[in-house]
Amino acid sequence: MPRELPVPPASAPILFGAPAPPGDLLPWGWAVDRLVEARTYWVATTRADLRPHCRPVWGVWLTDGFWFSTGSVARDNLPDRPAISVHVDDEAQVVVVEGAGARCLDRADLLRMCEAYGRKYDHQMTPNDRGEVHDADGNGGPVFTVRPHVVFGWGRELATPTRWRFSEPGCAP
Repeated sequence: MPRELPVPPASAPILFGAPAPPGDLLPWGWAVDRLVEARTYWVATTRADLRPHCRPVWGVWLTDGFWFSTGSVARDNLPDRPAISVHVDDEAQVVVVEGAGARCLDRADLLRMCEAYGRKYDHQMTPNDRGEVHDADGNGGPVFTVRPHVVFGWGRELATPTRWRFSEPGCAP
C-alpha cells in the first residue's frame, strides 16, 4: 500500500540570497493541484560525470509523490544519484519539487501508475515482466517515483513565494 505524503508546513523561502518578505503563504493544496493538473514536467538529474541532464516528461502526481517513466539518460542517473528536481511546465504558477527518485518494480504500484497515466493522457501503458511499462507500440521504460524533500511554489512574478518542507528522516533541509 502506498504511503501517503503528509501535509508539509509552509514557510517563506530564501529568494535572491535573503528570506522572502513575510506575507501570505500558499496552501499545500495549491501546489498539489498544479502537480496533478500539469501535462508536462521537466526532470533534472545528474550524470556520472556530474553534468546535468534535464528533459520534459509526462507523469502523474499521486498521493505518495510524482511518478514517471523514461527512456532518457535519467533512467541511468537515478539509481546511483537519486537527487532529482521536477518542475511543472508553467512560468505563471511555478511548482518545483526537489527530492529523491527511486525505481519502482512492484506490479501493483506499476498498475496504479498506469491507470492514472492512462486517464490523464488517454495513452494506455502496461507493466511488462521486466518491471517496466510500455504502450501499444512498445515505447516506455522503467518507472520512477519521486518522494519530495522540499517543494517551492509561487505565482506570476514571484507572487506569494512559498516553501513546503517534508520532515522525513534523511531529507535535505
